[in-house]
Amino acid sequence: MYVVARVSIEIVTLLRNKSTIMFCRLKLLFNTIRYLKIKQIYFRIYYRFKKLKPLFLEKGSTVTLSYQFDWHGVCYAPQSVFNDNTAKFLNETASIKATTIWNDESKEKLWLYNLHYLDDLNSVGAEDRCEQHLHFIHRWIDENPPVHGSGWVPYTLSLRLVNLVKWCCRNKVYDHKILTSILQQADALEQQFEYHILANHLFANAKALVFIGVFLGDSLGKKFLTKGLHVLKQEMNEQFLSDGAHFELSPMYHSVLLWDVLELIDLAVITSEQTLATEINQWKKIAEKGIYWLNSMCHPDDEISFFNDAASGIAPRPAIIREYANKLGICKNVISREQIVSMQVSGYTRVNLKSAGSVLLINHTEIQPSYQPGHAHADTLSFELSLLGHRVFVNTGTSQYGLGDERNRQRSTLSHNTLNIDNKDSSEVWNGFRVARRAKITEYSYNITEEKQIVSVAHDGYTRIDKSLIHQRMFTSEKGKLVISDSLANANKVNANARYHIHPSVKIVKFSDSSAQLKLPNDVVVEVKVSGGKMSRHMYNYFPEFGLKIGSEFIEVRMSDSELDFIITWKE
Repeated sequence: MYVVARVSIEIVTLLRNKSTIMFCRLKLLFNTIRYLKIKQIYFRIYYRFKKLKPLFLEKGSTVTLSYQFDWHGVCYAPQSVFNDNTAKFLNETASIKATTIWNDESKEKLWLYNLHYLDDLNSVGAEDRCEQHLHFIHRWIDENPPVHGSGWVPYTLSLRLVNLVKWCCRNKVYDHKILTSILQQADALEQQFEYHILANHLFANAKALVFIGVFLGDSLGKKFLTKGLHVLKQEMNEQFLSDGAHFELSPMYHSVLLWDVLELIDLAVITSEQTLATEINQWKKIAEKGIYWLNSMCHPDDEISFFNDAASGIAPRPAIIREYANKLGICKNVISREQIVSMQVSGYTRVNLKSAGSVLLINHTEIQPSYQPGHAHADTLSFELSLLGHRVFVNTGTSQYGLGDERNRQRSTLSHNTLNIDNKDSSEVWNGFRVARRAKITEYSYNITEEKQIVSVAHDGYTRIDKSLIHQRMFTSEKGKLVISDSLANANKVNANARYHIHPSVKIVKFSDSSAQLKLPNDVVVEVKVSGGKMSRHMYNYFPEFGLKIGSEFIEVRMSDSELDFIITWKE
């Protein structure tokens, strides 16, 4: 009898636990889906049932170009395909000899997508590998029949089509087999514009159709150009904010989209296509603002900061973007020398500290765009700091996409230089690319005095735990000193910890629970002290590029009072 009763209790408990898990899952889903546009939901359902139809030309028909143009855009990507045998993407080298490599389930999806992009066609030194590329393009066509496999999803189609157009025009190769495939690919892309995803994906779709439309010319290209340009006009206005930022608020994706804008300007200039010519002035204004924003989000080493999904090696480097812009006559490339550069629309602030080569970058963004948070992190009120030309405190970066624990960890609050409560995220990031409940900024202000620069920000991301848990953070800087002050009402009722991730080039040389000394690569010593908490040191992995990790340390401070001061001092 006892055994029966015990088993019954365990069954009831198990059912209750499963019900609780199911309820939490449904709550996450509801708080995620409610931000979506109706269009996204409609097209997600529509594409699930719509069958992609391949385009097959009638026997004996040919693709004839009514207009040809020369492409001399900037090549920046490193070589990624070697002798048609091996390829290197995301810091992983692998053999590509097998015909099955294109959809090899043992490889990461993102690695396979990079293989399908055919970026090597327009990489550095590509002009010396024309014959190799011709063979590789033919191989792709032969081994990837229409509408089957990873090569025919809309984003890979978009990037590859632009690469093919640029390669054909640069090398003046108008091979019938390639032209036929380009038309088939363009038709497949036009059937599956990513209205269910939107954001940078839809922009890439539209850019590709514009390139294809101009390339194919009047008879074949008109419908592609018309649709691509129609979508581009809408997306340009929505995706680039008034302070210059791309609305996904990632310096990496901002660089990618800014490069897209520059290439569209270049296309309009060299082809004199009338429908594009009318857009040039607006596109140049977007590019000018975008370059200014990008400059403001870079460290003194002239590389991007790591907020949201961001890593080096994916987008063109800022210096290359500026070089391309200059070539196109877009010259607003200066970095503001104002003490505080407030980019309030996008939600970032740059503080040019009084020491040379010293910059503080502060994140007070909200999840944007609300309907597409796939590249957002739970990094509200995080910061990055460079002193005397060297990165000192950094967010941990991004090394992968996907749905695993590591992806979720890299998006979490714990992976950023900010305060977390009870090991929960300030915004509920989950399942690789989703966000449920989101932190909102409740306060933002800045002030400049003769001696100090002050930025004050606050968010409500933890009020879902307790309505009183508003996290307020103040940055106060002066010559040789920065104080980061965290305020949290009822801090004694929760487990509140702040993390400060140290760049791998910076070493801890002395440490206690109240102070530490950090040594920069130039041997300058930075002093760190804490008030209102106790410090501990731990190891973490820094991800400056996809597929690359470097060990370093972070300082964690357990908040013991409602006020916590993290004090950083240095001498020049």
